[in-house]
Amino acid sequence: MSKSMKRVRAALEAAGLTPDIQETSLARTAQDAADAVGCALDQIAKSIIFQGKESGEAILFLTAGGNRVDEDKAASTAGEQLGKADAALVRQQTGFAIGGVAPVGHLAPIRAYMDPRLLDFDEIWAAAGTPHHVFRVSPTVLKRISNAQPSDFTS
Repeated sequence: MSKSMKRVRAALEAAGLTPDIQETSLARTAQDAADAVGCALDQIAKSIIFQGKESGEAILFLTAGGNRVDEDKAASTAGEQLGKADAALVRQQTGFAIGGVAPVGHLAPIRAYMDPRLLDFDEIWAAAGTPHHVFRVSPTVLKRISNAQPSDFTS
């Protein structure tokens, strides 16, 4: 088991959950993940990372699989202009590689926002630290354990 997935498993266990991590042939895209676990596209919680231009910090936007982040709305939500987060920043601040960024298990706390669309479901799926692993969770639990604030930042 990769170090990244171990951190995700540990974060889920620390929150009192029994991790339901599943291996897929590939879950790099939301559609790949939805097809692999047999759920609706919007039940996939995409982890989209931007870099705050003033803070320099990685900022996480948990987005329903079929939605796209609107950068202007996201900047308004974050309270600062946003730029593209490069692979080095993502790895340094979250501990994950792009394509497998989980919403929990980061190296350090991260500012996080959640697409309210995810709250419409009983269960959702998110990356478990690799491009080949996802975990099932209640969206209300994910909101709590990721400290994500529900916000309208999609188009």
